[in-house]
Amino acid sequence: MDTQGIDQLLAQMRTAAAMAAGEKPSSAAAATGADAPDFAAILKGSLDQVNAQQQQADSMAKQYELGNPDVPLHEVMMSLQKANLSFQTMVQVRNRLVTAYQEVMNMPV
Repeated sequence: MDTQGIDQLLAQMRTAAAMAAGEKPSSAAAATGADAPDFAAILKGSLDQVNAQQQQADSMAKQYELGNPDVPLHEVMMSLQKANLSFQTMVQVRNRLVTAYQEVMNMPV
């Protein structure tokens, strides 16, 4: 996943949390939020990256199974592990987002 996108997402979440708590967000956080891409774009980009890693790993595995001599086993295994790790990370992000959503929905109005 893109670390710049994650940093921007965290800045947006901090700004939103400060606003929800009734605090005035810091000028640095407000400045990064003004030129940062929206949450949906960052999330979609991350999902696309995970999907691309999954497809690339699957393609390499199929090529190895077909006997392509240009695809070494260790490369296939590393690609599969990277894809698995990125998928597990995305699942954890999703779980945290669902938890945050549930907490916001349970807040008294």
